[in-house]
Amino acid sequence: MGESRGSRAMFLFLASWVRPVMNGLMAKEWHGQEKLPRGTGMIVCPNHVTEIDPVVVAHFLYNQGVMPRFLAKATLFDVPVIGSILRTIKQVPVERTSAGANRSLEAARDALDDGGGIIIYPEGTLTRDPDMWPMKGRTGAARLALQTGAPVVPIAHWGAQEVFPRYAKRFHLFPRKRVRVLVGDPVDLAEFRDAPLTKTTLDGATERIVDAITVLLAELRGETPPAERWDPTKKHQKLTGRDFEGRTDGDDVGPVPGGTP
Repeated sequence: MGESRGSRAMFLFLASWVRPVMNGLMAKEWHGQEKLPRGTGMIVCPNHVTEIDPVVVAHFLYNQGVMPRFLAKATLFDVPVIGSILRTIKQVPVERTSAGANRSLEAARDALDDGGGIIIYPEGTLTRDPDMWPMKGRTGAARLALQTGAPVVPIAHWGAQEVFPRYAKRFHLFPRKRVRVLVGDPVDLAEFRDAPLTKTTLDGATERIVDAITVLLAELRGETPPAERWDPTKKHQKLTGRDFEGRTDGDDVGPVPGGTP
């Protein structure tokens, strides 16, 4: 397969105004681009510290010739104009029913076959860690990787949270900030590939992915991450939403879950 002409044209149109805006908002420093797999689709797993992270990561990937794909709520595809754009650039609709989950998986497979980069935040939402280290992950990225065999590329970035702090109401434009992006080697999930997709398998693969992201972020920050990863469930925090103190939600072990701020 391959990227369609319509999809490339739409990406080009969107990039024509998104990239200048991003370049104006912050300086960029990118490292490790050579580690991105070429000639194949990939699952890209970044850390998640602010609502503008998706644009930061999409900007980086697009500049490397990798078409960014996100997991989007299926209902968005029914919204006039927005739905048409999402379908044209082959974003992946996420449905929660069993039949819908299978359709989501097939859409994800098609995006990978096209050579795109499916962006999945293993944390599932903005990190709850007070110091903004990656928290305990959810299993969607690992599940998709083990079902498709696609390489998992860990990415850490740091700096965007200074432009738009977590759950902020306005941008902090001055002085001009810098965002740094660091790509790691594809995560080695070989020991999990032939194992049954049990909770133990998925949790182990997820830990491997989040560990790789954490190592990269520690390098960017020049700091040592905490010895124990932040676990919202143990802290009695909700896993989604701004008001995340209080009762916890259940862990997500669905077929193709995405991250929502």
